Amino acid sequence: MKTLLKLTTALSALVLSANMALAGPEVVSGPGANPECFAPWSETTKFFKWDAKEGPYRIAVVNGFVGNTWRIQMIKTAKAYAEDPSIKDKIKEFKVVSTGTDAPAQLGAIEDFINQGYDAIITIAVSPEGFDRVIRLADKNDVVIVPFDNVLDTDKVMQVNEDQLAMGRAYATHVLKELAAIGKTSGKVLEVRGLAGNSVDRDRSIGINEVLDESGGNWERVSVVGNWDDGTAQKVVADAIAVHGEFDAVLAQGGTTGVVQALLDAEHPMIPVSGEAENGFRKLMAANADKGLKGISIGQSPGLVAISMKAAISALEGNVMPQLISVPLPMATYDELEDGKNYWSDLPDNFFTVNEFPPCDVNISGPAIMSQSEADVK
Repeated sequence: MKTLLKLTTALSALVLSANMALAGPEVVSGPGANPECFAPWSETTKFFKWDAKEGPYRIAVVNGFVGNTWRIQMIKTAKAYAEDPSIKDKIKEFKVVSTGTDAPAQLGAIEDFINQGYDAIITIAVSPEGFDRVIRLADKNDVVIVPFDNVLDTDKVMQVNEDQLAMGRAYATHVLKELAAIGKTSGKVLEVRGLAGNSVDRDRSIGINEVLDESGGNWERVSVVGNWDDGTAQKVVADAIAVHGEFDAVLAQGGTTGVVQALLDAEHPMIPVSGEAENGFRKLMAANADKGLKGISIGQSPGLVAISMKAAISALEGNVMPQLISVPLPMATYDELEDGKNYWSDLPDNFFTVNEFPPCDVNISGPAIMSQSEADVK
């Protein structure tokens, strides 16, 4: 009997120790804090609650790839938002690092910040998988990890994103509508993909091809990799035109200014183009819509980093938060463009146009963003 009692006591202590070692957030009932800003992804989204910590907080942004203008602007936006009066007093220390496309390097950086005692880590994941170890370590140390943009295939952390599948479907739906208006229900389309291995690239491409499949049309599809970068996209589109001839439409995940420039350089007829929210693309679309560039521009905003920082601080303050936060898709078609409103003729082509989120009280001006450097903050 004494042996059994000792064994039971030991097992109970082991379970208690395990539960203490893996604290992490508690799964609770909603609604969550500030639902106009932190909207749950769906009716089935669960809610998290962390124990409140006293601020100000130590926050790190761990980026991966930094080789395109979107990532550079994202880093600048994070720095600008950290200095915003609405949030500055809540941040004790702020760091930014970019680790490249190597997943172990990114995981190592996140682990290092956890071990240094940082309170929250905002990250764009190099891969949607492989984060289990650092998530367990974060839970053990009550650290809030917030992946955004390229999110993880897990429901163990709070994440912030736009619906990438819906974005891909919107790209293709617009193109097919414009082609149908001129009597084309079949043809040859060029898909310009993003950075290989990322969930964003995967989900947008799935959405694009779902709509093409569902249309019933006979669509010849050519796919190239543009890395969401203007220079890369311009080159691969120019090569595709040289090899395959003319296309009926282009569906570009990013680097869209380069995509249109390649069409212009090749003297390719202006065609419907679906693309990102680069200022240059919107300027070109406004100038060439009457020539056939009847496009749609949907923004995966670099400002998502600011929403993620705001969400992390809200969680650290002990508020109930959705596990997956949905940010609406900001979009503009060729007939909705207005200089000074949704594109700016006096700002650079590589500026991404959507950085205001009124429901979140996040409004970061273009000059405030562009005044920041892209260097790491160590």
